[in-house]
Amino acid sequence: MESRSSFATVRRTELFDALVDLFLAEGFAHLTLDAIAARLKCSKSTLYTLAGSKEQLVRAATVHFFRRATELVEDKIAAVGEPQERITSYLAAVGEALSVASDRFMADLDAFPPAREVYERNTRIAARRVQELITEGVAAGEFRHVHAAFAADLVATMMVRIQQGAVRSSTDLDDARAYRELASILTNGVSA
Repeated sequence: MESRSSFATVRRTELFDALVDLFLAEGFAHLTLDAIAARLKCSKSTLYTLAGSKEQLVRAATVHFFRRATELVEDKIAAVGEPQERITSYLAAVGEALSVASDRFMADLDAFPPAREVYERNTRIAARRVQELITEGVAAGEFRHVHAAFAADLVATMMVRIQQGAVRSSTDLDDARAYRELASILTNGVSA
């Protein structure tokens, strides 16, 4: 028999998943708490169990999205052994995880400082992960000796430009393809 607290945890996760899916598809700036509750088929008081305000709800949903995306990305590269393929798989998985986000969501995220901060923090985490992958490749002799922190900073800069739509507007590349191109340029640049 499932305990009350585990049911509450499952229900909370389901609500956050539904909330994230709603925000990714439609953005969030235009939605009121009443509209969100109606779309999720729950009460406003249920939403208040997730967060104390719409702003906190948006931030919490953004955190939930990036936590979920990080798990998916790490799962994708867990079985990949070669350093070059790990970086390619990692950046492609990041692009794939972000590809579900509508332009409206990305614009709302960029315009809302608490959500943008979550994105920027996750971008820094992703850049550190790329730095680790480069360092592993250098140690394995698969990559030439490069300044891994600089390469990671380059990746982080491009990730922000992709998120802000600057890459799409200047190149016509969608986000997923931009991540694949970034992976290709990076891995070719560090290959031994």
